[in-house]
Amino acid sequence: MLNKIIQFSIENKLIIGIATIFLIGYGIYETKKLPIDAVPDITDNQVQVITISPALGAPDVERLITFPIEQTNSNIPGLKQIRSFSRFGLSVVTIVFDDAVDVYWARQQVTERLQEVQDQIPKGFGKPELAPVTTGLGEIYQYAVRPKKGYENKYDATQLRTIQDWIVRRQ
Repeated sequence: MLNKIIQFSIENKLIIGIATIFLIGYGIYETKKLPIDAVPDITDNQVQVITISPALGAPDVERLITFPIEQTNSNIPGLKQIRSFSRFGLSVVTIVFDDAVDVYWARQQVTERLQEVQDQIPKGFGKPELAPVTTGLGEIYQYAVRPKKGYENKYDATQLRTIQDWIVRRQ
């Protein structure tokens, strides 16, 4: 079988050449249509609920705030997972949905359930709020600190790092 393919290729060089050029052209055409991101978003489809309650310790935050929010949101269609952490004065509940679920629909469902859960949280212990619509990539920001033209020889790499650490980062 392999010998027949090789023999056909040798005897029909023009056909093989045209087919090769066609495949290369088609590959280039399809590559240009390919939706490629420089940094693809691989994070889950999620909604975060944040509640600030400075008067409560971690066990009370868990019992009075985090647990009711988790229970109220546990039956949303398309729900994949619920993660949370409770710290002194802070409750963060992350509700993860399937990738097919629209993030705005998911936020609407969580908002409706937060209306119910506000009656279960004692007055004065915080109000659950949705975090902004962001992904894990929203936390990535890259930049470079370079001297202006004419000042290239004034700053070395150590001085630029010091400027980054003590001036730029604090701003």
